[in-house]
Amino acid sequence: MQCRVCGQPCGAPFLDLGTAPPSNALLRAEDLDRPETYFPLRLSFCPACRLAQSEVDPGREMLFGPAYPYHSSVSSSWLGHARRHVEEAVARLALDASSLVLEVASNDGYLLQFVQARGIPCVGVEPTAGTAQAARARGIETIERFFGLAYAREFLAERRPADLVVANNVLAHVPDPNDFVAGLAHVLAREGSASIEFPHLQRLVAENQFDTVYHEHYSYFSLHAAQALLQRHGLRTWSVERLPTHGGSLRVWACHRASGRAVDASVAALLADERASGIDDPAYLAGFQRDAERVKDDLLGFLLACRRDGKRVLGYGAAAKGNTLLNFAGARRDLVECVVDASRFKQGLFLPGSRIPIVAEDAIRALRPPYILVLPWNLIGEIGEQLRYCQEWGATLVTALPRLAFSPAAELRSSDRAPPSEPSA
Repeated sequence: MQCRVCGQPCGAPFLDLGTAPPSNALLRAEDLDRPETYFPLRLSFCPACRLAQSEVDPGREMLFGPAYPYHSSVSSSWLGHARRHVEEAVARLALDASSLVLEVASNDGYLLQFVQARGIPCVGVEPTAGTAQAARARGIETIERFFGLAYAREFLAERRPADLVVANNVLAHVPDPNDFVAGLAHVLAREGSASIEFPHLQRLVAENQFDTVYHEHYSYFSLHAAQALLQRHGLRTWSVERLPTHGGSLRVWACHRASGRAVDASVAALLADERASGIDDPAYLAGFQRDAERVKDDLLGFLLACRRDGKRVLGYGAAAKGNTLLNFAGARRDLVECVVDASRFKQGLFLPGSRIPIVAEDAIRALRPPYILVLPWNLIGEIGEQLRYCQEWGATLVTALPRLAFSPAAELRSSDRAPPSEPSA
């Protein structure tokens, strides 16, 4: 395989999760009698630019079609994250009514609603029809397009450059990172800043977060890899923040190379921390496959024991990462009866591959399961609060990553485990 950023040969895959359908390709009832399309799910590492990346491209139109089910606003904690992001950006960049904010992959307007509420002009670019329509229903101008250099040129032909370009959890989702970042650089004002969030490779590997690997994620960035990509297109990193979102993410602040903005100490500190961890050495990834298989084996052992003992297991959170876990483990409806999800856009559908039905939360009260497998483990605090009523019958919440863990519903609090800060994407 050739690296999708620098074109150099990548090494042999360091993670192989077999084959799986796209994680957000939820099924309707009428789809259950039809075949699904499976793709290999493998990651390789480029020793030249240090980018971890998937080997297969199913096609962005397939992954991000009109029926794309993920709506950011479903999670109240993610809305809080977005509100705080806007507050920080307005303060750091002195944004006001004379500024322009552009969000790429703006989804259902979850973030731009807070920009608009401050009287700051804003516009979103979002390729999925359902989420774009939801944003327009909030009164947020949303352009239904995939973003890249070609559209960036169209944007500037009609509008002025953006003082802030937000790209939250989209850089990893693009098949051509060079085209995408070239577009960001093209629409960014001379002294403007881009705010780019993505899951951090260092946390992914250190904490065995292999379920973050699915076909929508083409690339897995360290700061070293992200900085090298930005530099290829005339952008430089002037600040970086470590975030708890998605199990551990980075928010990179970038500007044009010629900008007068100074680089703060956070950049050198994180680069040094990555070097110390050995993240730029392919050997760093050597144990990832073994750790993923251990999680699979432990989860399957637990589910098989529950079936043998006649103990019902329900899932919670029809998250893409949960689909990676279930399909890698080979878990089907005989082991996980159904999966509860708060999103009305997912209820009544079925998980891809496993074909487990997605139901509303009233199924938990009706079935009173002794075990609830929380698939978006990174939201265990938020979900634990939501499911506190399960202590009525002594239910236990189960998470599989980074290792199999059990939390009695009566004891779990929002302070436990990772802080709640993102949706179950």
